[in-house]
Parts: sequence; structure tokens; C-alpha cells
Amino acid sequence: MSRTFRRQLSAILLKSPFDLFRSLPALILAWGRNRRGHHGRCKKVRINAWRACSPGATNKMHVNSLVFKNFRRLKNARIDFASDLTIFVGANNSGKTSATHAIELFLSGGKDKFTIHDFCVDCWADFESFPAEGAANAKVQFPAISLDVWISVDADNLYRVVELLPRAAWEGSLVGLRIEFSAKDAPQTLANFRAKAAEAAKFATKEKDGHDYKPWPRNMRDYLSRELKNEYGLRYFILDEAQIKAETTDAVNAPKEIIGDTERSGHTVINSLIKVDFLSAQRHLSDGNAQARTEDLSKRLSRFYARSQNKREDDHNALRALALSEDQLTKHFSDVFSDAFKSLRKLGYPGLANPSLEIRAALKLERVMGDQQAKVHYLLEEATAEAEAIALPDSYNGLGFKNLIYMGVELLDLHSAWSNTEEGKEDKRQPIHLIFIEEPEAHMHAQLQQAFVRKLTDLIPPTGGDGYATQFVITTHSPHILYERGFQPIRYFRRSAEIGAKQSSAVFNLSVFYEQNEPDRDFLQRYMKLTHCDLFFADAAILVEGNVERLVLPLMITHGAKKLSAAYLSILEVGGAFAYRFRKLIEFIGLPTLIVTDLDSVYPAPPKKEEVAAAADAATAAAAQSAVDSEDAEELEDDDGSEDAEGEKKPKPRSKCPASTPGAITANQTLLQWLPCKSLIDELLAASASDRLQAPTADGGAHVMVTYQCPVNTTWGTNTLELRSRTLEEAFAYENLVWCQKKEHHEVGLRWAKSSAMSLAELASKIHRRVKGESFKKTNFALGLLASNDVSWVVPVYIQDGLDWLTKHVAIGDSTIEGTPAKLELAPDAAPSAVEAAK
Repeated sequence: MSRTFRRQLSAILLKSPFDLFRSLPALILAWGRNRRGHHGRCKKVRINAWRACSPGATNKMHVNSLVFKNFRRLKNARIDFASDLTIFVGANNSGKTSATHAIELFLSGGKDKFTIHDFCVDCWADFESFPAEGAANAKVQFPAISLDVWISVDADNLYRVVELLPRAAWEGSLVGLRIEFSAKDAPQTLANFRAKAAEAAKFATKEKDGHDYKPWPRNMRDYLSRELKNEYGLRYFILDEAQIKAETTDAVNAPKEIIGDTERSGHTVINSLIKVDFLSAQRHLSDGNAQARTEDLSKRLSRFYARSQNKREDDHNALRALALSEDQLTKHFSDVFSDAFKSLRKLGYPGLANPSLEIRAALKLERVMGDQQAKVHYLLEEATAEAEAIALPDSYNGLGFKNLIYMGVELLDLHSAWSNTEEGKEDKRQPIHLIFIEEPEAHMHAQLQQAFVRKLTDLIPPTGGDGYATQFVITTHSPHILYERGFQPIRYFRRSAEIGAKQSSAVFNLSVFYEQNEPDRDFLQRYMKLTHCDLFFADAAILVEGNVERLVLPLMITHGAKKLSAAYLSILEVGGAFAYRFRKLIEFIGLPTLIVTDLDSVYPAPPKKEEVAAAADAATAAAAQSAVDSEDAEELEDDDGSEDAEGEKKPKPRSKCPASTPGAITANQTLLQWLPCKSLIDELLAASASDRLQAPTADGGAHVMVTYQCPVNTTWGTNTLELRSRTLEEAFAYENLVWCQKKEHHEVGLRWAKSSAMSLAELASKIHRRVKGESFKKTNFALGLLASNDVSWVVPVYIQDGLDWLTKHVAIGDSTIEGTPAKLELAPDAAPSAVEAAK
């Protein structure tokens, strides 16, 4: 037994049972080195020692979750990680970059890289609350930033984390470590600040204009802006999952701090478990050679080659090729420089006793690509016996493919650097490799983006046969990448509703939504993938009926709600029959949502006694009457009626009808199952504003408003009536009656040549019958509106109300928008003026 081992054994045995349990890996390692003279693979000794206590388990160890406190936007946020691939998504400035930067800061152990601006804004007020004068306080506490790292561990890997086990009787599968950036000595920090403040007060002056001069430090936050690295440091604590769940706060159950000593500090422990690498979005690829911050593939591959060649120093084929090349180059150099060396003799060198000059080639494998002696080329055609190969330099390939190849090489290089360890140092390899890939979609078209995320885990499998795990984290703004893997990897970053400095972010795990919403999840996944839905990147969502609404709504936003033009809105074409299926998802992610839908009024079903008679009557339905003229041809095509025995027309149950029909009901499932949960048209029209609104609760949810057609007073000639519409086209026609009857707007499809001779009731009836007819081209209505240069029309009231509501729930800013929505054009006072208006 060596002297070193005896000394380590004695020190360990003097510890408490808990500390002895934590020190067992060090004891096993020391014993293995003593037995094998430092030359064996000590890792196997450690593995076998622990596997003897827990046989039969499989190797599954990965980062389970991270909890952020007081770091920038992440005031209190938890991110759950998948064992293979996790995708960070969210609107700009929602905290994705903050999360990755926090991980880099905490796991690198670089306390000097923190700044006062890394504290969340709420902490700033706490710093400024400390007075520059006052008595000493031994219990003073300053704000701290922390990151809780939770690691999922199986029985086979317990030996790796035994230093993180909170107690000897611990049972479970999660071990945790808190990394806290906090004041080293809070009372002393306060005393240092007050001393500096007292010194600075001597130089403070009051100016007449009110701009007083106050030298540094004006307050505690100002003091720490310079002295943070001296006053703050990183501390490490062992977490107990059972106590965290129980929310115990007593001192007995407080997390136990890992005191940095000569054996294993907290930084050493966490870095022995997790290796973190980052593939930045700024990859500096370029087509040209003029930019200083560019890097071609040849340079990148040279680094990969140098790392790989270190493990192949005995490659005699390569060494033989280099030796032959050296001889040839030496002869070449001798020929080139022979005249120059002869000229040097004229200067007296070399003399009789001085050696002559000779240049010899010295080639090294690791510098062949590093010095750009070998370049990457793209082979267009293979070489043949008659012709050389046709190839182009890597700078001639497109940025998209270069980016894809670059990322692949970089990932392979990072994985190689982590997985290949030197002989005898296998136990120093971290069991978890966490790779962050920022915005891989740069320069790549949609199919290439999908191929990358689909093949990523094929390129580097998440779990190897040796039990080591690789976890990928992608941050992206591409829906093509987002939905290629479904909902389960998605972690959605959502900004809070507060505006300005008080904003924070929360993170939602979409795998939880996937597990809890089996009925709708497959439909939602298919829809969002097929439509490349940008819902997770938007400030708010607008769910609309169909293609017409999707086409004209951006125009109506520009026309009637200009402030919303500054917001990023996701307009989803889902229809009233399917909008309600988005309810759970909208509520889960808490996104403000406006639902623009139709009344979809239909005739009610008859009483049960009449159902058989109604079915018989439907079989003898009469054909539609012919149109009066070419413009009115389609007005009767969708009559939806049948005649009874006495020849009176009887409507077909659940066929379309005017919204003013007595007893009419809605066929819109969103109005029936979401908001306002009513079926009668009269009840829907009488619903209060609160009936059509939904607000979030303490348990979650989102601000939601549903808006649909409402009664409007319309004037035509000398007639004024309250009209009810059932679709967007009807509502637009009723509220822009004069505009629609102008000849130059015939492309909209709502004009009648003889409208000036019609009464308001007759014209409204014709509009309804034409719009509900099968031959009415709704898309032509939308395109005709988009093509018109006459913007004197008004946005239908129900849509305008919804846009006004949404403006209040989206943080746009207080800038004043010039201009106002167009006013309703007055109808003609008499029939003759109506004719003139039509002309």
C-alpha cells in the first residue's frame, strides 16, 4: 500500500458517515491507482465497484431540467430537456438567448464574465434600496442569480454523482446542483459601498439648473457596476428533490454547500459531469475573400483534421508520402535558391569556416491543411482516362450547402473532442455532452432545414453503446425545423404581459401538452406542419374562417388598425368548424388570440314528429328559378327549399338562412363549444361583451375574444333598416352598400345593374341569396377588394371591434398613428341621386 493511498484513506475514514459515503468514489479511484500503478484504466475499477451494487440497469444519464432565477428575463423559469433533442422557440426578445448565455456563464465557472445587467430588472430596485448611510447589519442579503441543474441518473451511473447525493438514505432518479452567483460577504460589501459613497459625497455639487453632480457610486447598483467581480462569486449547493417538492425553508433542510477544497470543488464536480459546446449562428461563411470575419470550409476542415491526426501518429502511409515529398521539395528549393546563394558569396558568406546554406522541406501532417496547403474542392465530374476531374473551390458553392457541411463538420469535431480521450484518462470524460445549435436555418431552404433536423440524431446518436449521452438544443425561428419533430421537443418561450422593464419570460413544455391532449394533438401537429404555421413566433394570433378572411384581414388591419401593423401576428385559416380545436393549445401557451368567425345561421331542425315528413318532402324539391339577368343569375341557386302537399315552400333543416330568420341557429362549432357557448342566433346577437371574452386565470390560460357579425343600421335611398349578416361578404356589402354598387367595383361581385330601382329589403335579400349560392366566387371578392384603388370603404364593425380589442392586448408602443379609419359613405337621399351614384 503506497504512502499516498494510506494518507487518503486515513483522511476519509475520519469523516462523518455522510461525507464518507460521498468520498467513496475518490477512495475507489485511489485504490485502483494503487493496485495498478497508475497505468490501468481506473474508470473500469470505479464502474465495476458500483455496478456490483446495482446490477442489471441500463445506462441512461442526461440533463433533466434547468431552473433559472433572476437572470435577465428569466426571473423564475424552468426548462425541461428531452434526452435527445430540445427545440427553443419563441418571439424575438423572449429569453432564448438569455437561457443559452446563462448556461455558458454558470457552467464555465467564469464569475468575472457576469455584469450587473445580468440581474433581472426587479433586482435593480432591491440594490438601490440599500442606503449609503446607516448602521452595520449582519443579516443583510443581496439579490443573487442562480441556476439549478437537475440530472437524471440511473443505477449504473450512481458512482458518477455520489458527491451530489443529498443524504445517505437518498432514493430517486434526480440529483441536483445549484450554482449561485451571490455576494461573498454581504455585510462587508455593504460596508465597502458606504465607504466609497462617503468619499464620493465630498465631491458632490448642486447645480443651479437642477442637474446635480453625483460621482460614483450613486447607489449600490452603481457601485456593483464596477466592483461586481470583487464582491460576488460562484457558490455550489447540493439539492434534494424531496425537499424542493416539500418547499421546506428551515435551516436544517437548506441545501448543503460544496466548499471548494483541494479535492473536488463544485465547479470541478459539475464539469466532470457535463460538457457544453455552442455552435453559434454567426458562422461567418462567405462567398468571397474580402470579408475579414469569414471562414471557408478548408480552414474549418483543417482544424478537424489536426484533431483527428493526433490520434493517428503511427500512420506510416501518410508519413512515407510526406518523406518523399520532403525530398522532392528539398531538391526543388535547391534549384530555386542556388543562384541566390551563389550571389551571397560575393558578400563574403560563407567564408572558409562558415557552413553553406541549404533549405530543406519539413512537412508535418497537422499543418498540411492548417497552412492551407490542401484545399476543399467540389468535384463536379470524376476523372477519366481521357480527362482530368472537374472541380471547383469551396468558395464557389452556395451558402446553404456550405452552412450545412460546416455544421456537420463542426458537430462531428465537437463530438470527437468529447468522445475520444487519451489512454488512461477515460474517467475524465464527461458522461453528458450538451450541444447548443443556434439558428441552423441560416442560408438553407425549407427542405434542407427539414433534412438537417431530421438527420441530426442519425449523424450523432444521442446515446452510444458506452452509456454516454449527447443532447442537442436548437434555437430557431423556422417553422420548417420546428414541426419536423412534432410538439414533444418544443420549449416555448413566452413574454409576460407587462410592458417595459417589468417584462419577464416563462417557458412552456409542449411535451406536457402533447400528453394531456390526445384528442386534438395529431390534428394540430399535421395542420401546423402542412401550413408551416408561425404561431410560436407571434405576438398574437388571429383565427379566421377561411381563405377570404386570410387574404383581406391584413388589408383591413392596415385600413382600420394601423398600430397592429407593427406587431407580429399569426393569421391562421381554421374555419369555425375547427377553430375550437385550437383552444387547448392557445390556453396552454397563453397567446392573445382574436377569433374572427361567422354566424353561419341555419334553419333549425324540425320537431321529431315531423322528421319523416320532412325527409319525404326533400325528395320532391323543386329546381331553382332562372335568373332575371346575367348579373343576378346565381341569386337563386342555393334555395335549400322543398314544397309541401299544398305547394308551400318549406326550408330544409340545417340549410343556410338569413340571420334574421326567426328561430335560426348557428352551425359554427366555435360559437357552440368555445365562446359564447350559445346556439340560437338571437342569443348570440344579444350576448354581452363579457360573454365573448375569455381572460387568463391563476392556473394559466390566455386572453381570447370571439367576434362575429352583428346587426347594423343600413341606409339605401330613403330607406333605413337594421340588417343582419351571416358571413363576411354580407357584412361588408351591408356596411359599404353604396361602394359595392359602383360600376368600377363590379369585380367584388356584390353589384346589381338595377340596384338603384330596388328597395333596401330587396337588395339585401339579393345580396344574401347571391353570397350563399354555390356559384359565388368568394376568392374573387377578396381579390377584387385587394385590386381596388378606392379605399373609401370601411372595415365591418365586428372585425373593427376585434382589432381594437387586440390592439390593447399586444405591446406595440405608444406612438401615435397618423390618419383615421375611413368614414362610412353616406347613401343617396333619393332614388335619382342613387342612380347617379351607381353611374
